[in-house]
Order: sequence, then C-alpha cells, then structure tokens
Amino acid sequence: MGIIVQKFGGTSVADPQKIHNVANAVIKEKENGNDVVVVVSAMGHTTDYLIKLAKEVTLNPDSREMDMLLSTGEQVSIALLAMAIQAHGYKAISMNGQQVGIITECIHSKARIVDIKTDKLKKNLEAGNIIVVAGFQGVTPDGEITTLGRGGSDTSAVAIAAALKADRCDIYTDVEGVYATDPRIVPNIQKADVISYEEMLELARVGANVLHPRSVETAKQFNVPLRVRSSFKLNNLGTLIIGVENMEIYKPVAGVAADSSQVRILLSNLPDIPGTAARVFGALAKNNISVDMIIQSLASNGTNSIAFTVDEDDLNGAIDILETVKDEVKAGEILIDKDISKVSIVGAGMVDRPGIAADMFRSLAENNINIKMISTSEIKISCLVEKENAKPAIKALCKEFGLETTEMAVVKGDLPNL
Repeated sequence: MGIIVQKFGGTSVADPQKIHNVANAVIKEKENGNDVVVVVSAMGHTTDYLIKLAKEVTLNPDSREMDMLLSTGEQVSIALLAMAIQAHGYKAISMNGQQVGIITECIHSKARIVDIKTDKLKKNLEAGNIIVVAGFQGVTPDGEITTLGRGGSDTSAVAIAAALKADRCDIYTDVEGVYATDPRIVPNIQKADVISYEEMLELARVGANVLHPRSVETAKQFNVPLRVRSSFKLNNLGTLIIGVENMEIYKPVAGVAADSSQVRILLSNLPDIPGTAARVFGALAKNNISVDMIIQSLASNGTNSIAFTVDEDDLNGAIDILETVKDEVKAGEILIDKDISKVSIVGAGMVDRPGIAADMFRSLAENNINIKMISTSEIKISCLVEKENAKPAIKALCKEFGLETTEMAVVKGDLPNL
C-alpha cells in the first residue's frame, strides 16, 4: 500500500455532479489499495467572485483581509467533497490549511510553504480516512491565515506529497496532459507522455498554465513523480513528469509557450555609474516584485537605459516604486509598453545542440515577426514580440521544431507503480 496525493482544480469541482465525479476518481485510487490525500481548489470561479466582491467594497482591499476572504472558497469544496465520498460509503475527513498544519512565511497573498506538520495527516490515514485538504492556503507560525497565490493548490498538493513521501502526486485538470503548446492554437500538437521537471518548470514560468511553477520546483527538489491527468478521462494516464536522468531526449525543443501577462518598463537616462541598477532592482525586490527579462543599453550621451519586464499585476506597484527611485538616482522618463508577449522555446535537448537560437530567430524573421528583447537560459530561449504576433510565432516555432506530429521523449527502463 502506498500514498497517492491527488489534486483537483476548480473546474473539476464546479458543481455537485462534478464533485461526485471527483469522489469516484478518489474512491478508485483508494480501491487500488492506496492511502489517498486529496487537495482541491475553490469551486469554479469562486475565487474570481470573491475578488470582485472585495473590490466592490473597496478598490484597495487589505492583503490580510483578502487572505481571510479567499481562504473560504476552498473550505466549501473540501466539505462538499468529503460529504460526497462519505455518501459512497467511504470514510473521509476535510481539513483546512490550519488544521493540517501547513506553515507558511509571514507574507499575505504570495506566501511560500516552509513546513507541513504530518502527524494529523498520518493519524487519519492510519484510521482509514480519505483526507480532503484545502489547497491554496496555509497559516503563519503565529496563526495568521495566508494564501499561496494563483495556482497555489498545485503547490499545496506537491508539498504534501513531499512531506508524506508519497509514491506519486496526480494533478487532475481539464486537459489530458502536457502539450508542446496550447492545443487551441495548434490543434494537432503532440502531447508528451513524459517530460522532465526542468522542462516543465521552464514551460510553467514562460506561460504554460498546466502547472504552477512552484509546484514543479517542489517536485524537483524532493523528487516527487507528478502526473498531469484529465478529470474527465480517468483511464488516461496523461503526462508523467520526472527527472531528466530517466529520459532519453529525442527532440531539442519540448515545448513552446507564450505569456501575454507581462509588461515592459523602460527607465531612461540613468547615470552610468556603479550601483544604479542595484538600487533600481533592489527597491523592486524589497517590495516582492519579480523582474523577468532585462536589457541595459548605453546611450550616446553617456547614460544608460534599462528595459525589463514585470507581471501585469505588479505594474502599478512597480511604477510607484520607480517614481521614487528615479528621483534618487536622477533618471529620466519611465516608459510603459503593454503591447507585448513573451514567446519561449523550452527543451532539455538544447544543452548540447548548437544552432537552436539561430533557428528560432530565422523562423520568426521569415514570418515577419520582430524581436524586441531576448533572454536565454540553459534550456530556454525567450523573445519579446508584439502581442498580436504571439499566436503566429507559436505556430511558426512548432512547425520549425517539429512539434506537431512527432514524439518528444520516452522513458528509459521501467517505472513501476507510476
């Protein structure tokens, strides 16, 4: 008997019928002889509704009170799912983040998990209970309720799997697995049977919405095998996510993704002296604003311009900070470009195959797509393009790297119990 952690998103528990479908999937795993912990999100669009409700009360809601409000959505889901499982004749108990003992940083709305107390979970598993846990939330050491940010239920599930040393964590969604890109853009795109943590992490960071990046980071750190599966096709094994050492890479590029939620900020006429960039990005970091792509260029008058991208949700906060910083460092204008999308190719096979970047740039040029910024890592190349060119870029790159009809990777050897 092993431990399986399952996670179901909001669309999977959107109404009573779907909740019963989830109950059937949970019971099926229990009948396979496994102990089961289920992590669920809020029903349907509950979180969006709660955010809308808060903004009807105030345009600037307090972050602590927002966490208090948003944490209620998952509590509805866990109680209803536990009831549904019980109605099928199985023992089940629901727990919120505080009851489980999911300990987080003392940060509201974007907290990270620092510890999970497993005593209560293990005690209930030993008693034969299916445990239904509220995702997306935790509690600080002094008892304050926190949330983990959008997609945080994925992180909750993987973190619980790591803490319990579970055999596997299954993430159930409304898609059948991980595709090389969005099937709505390229309908005949290949689904991966297996993909590496590294590739999935990069894809999640650059716009693929299948998994939350932090969940993949946690899985990689603790070597938790993940499966992305369909909530509506329970016999489909979906995509297995494992370490790259267990794979044989046949294609240099595993996937293509676009992120249209980024905004480019340009800070002009910065003094060309040591410490200026540190002052700018240090102020942003101090306020928990993450920066992605960065380019610094030297102007003819001896000053610098720095262009970088931030998430659209962080734009107003970033502008407020930069307005203060620019006076301190004696910078010029702050220019904003919202008409952008970051298009990226990702693949562990890039490491030892030269010419991938050249092929990407040539493909975009042949399709008359201009590149505004470029950033690279060992297994990723990202280009900033105009927003209207995001979909054409995805189609061109999928064709360029043969992702429409070919396999991307296979598992080396047997992977029992996965």
